[in-house]
Amino acid sequence: MNDPRYDFRSDNTGGVAAELLTALVEAAHGTAAPYGDDAWTARMVARCSEVFERRVKAFPVSSGTGANAVALSVLANGFGSIYCHESSHIEIHEAGAPEFYTGAKLVLLKGHDYKIMASGLDSALQNAGIGETARVLPFAVSVTQPTDYGTVYTIEELSAIAAVARRYGLRLHMDGARFANALAALGCSPADMTWRSGVDILSLGATKNGAINAETVITFDDTLATELPYRMKRGGLVLSKARFVSAQIERYLADDLWLERARHANEMARRLAASLRRIPGVVIDVPVHINMVFATLPEAVILDLERRGYLFYRVGLEIRLVCRSDQSPEHLDELVASVAAAVRSAGR
Repeated sequence: MNDPRYDFRSDNTGGVAAELLTALVEAAHGTAAPYGDDAWTARMVARCSEVFERRVKAFPVSSGTGANAVALSVLANGFGSIYCHESSHIEIHEAGAPEFYTGAKLVLLKGHDYKIMASGLDSALQNAGIGETARVLPFAVSVTQPTDYGTVYTIEELSAIAAVARRYGLRLHMDGARFANALAALGCSPADMTWRSGVDILSLGATKNGAINAETVITFDDTLATELPYRMKRGGLVLSKARFVSAQIERYLADDLWLERARHANEMARRLAASLRRIPGVVIDVPVHINMVFATLPEAVILDLERRGYLFYRVGLEIRLVCRSDQSPEHLDELVASVAAAVRSAGR
């Protein structure tokens, strides 16, 4: 096990939140019907409806990739297309799972701060050849909220994207692997960031924020929910002991602890970025909206940090530092001091 003080690879590296571990232990007593036909899953669906301020259908799954792929599978088909940003998670980090599940083609868009823009989407759809049988038919738009670079769509941006999608008859999917961090950054309600902004279906992640392999697909339209159980079964996503995911999700949303963890992780990243900016030779590459910091450092500094035992992902001279809810300001101060010392050493 790595020392959490030095591990900035991902929020996936953290442990389980205490209240979710308790929920798992409680769910382990006695027997329950399999495949989601249990009391824990029923309570989870009710809790999601409460949190999102409307009746929803919710389906427990064990991975974000599975959640995204099956959610998109009810929006598009084999002669269709799904529009997303060129850096979106479904394009870069899911090994073609969305295409595998849907048969559809991903159409990649550019945009400011790693987000698609309503104007860019509108222009792309104007030129999509809708109605031409030689062209794929646009079916859906997918947004990663927050993006894989830690930037957050505002409510206004989401609403504008949804308005364009509606104008062309497209559905809107949200990949919410770090949903809590985006929500904490915007300070809005779950309803405001989803269905009130025009989102039709959500992949809600909890694993990065204290859960153990617990995600859920939430539909805001019952017509989409009718197909999901069949597609989940065919895709190998139906959980035999679904109660252990459902129990976590239900407890996760039961109070504000999930948002408190996200707020803390976000604040740690903002603090870290502010401190690193003051060090000569360090450049913060991306606006820090949530719990991720992207920074460019000299090669000698990166190597020095690695020798000291720090863990992070890098591409060239850019490193990604992800803050978690179990980190303290003292952990960050230690990292900043190490960076500053390495910069001074490299300058000699």
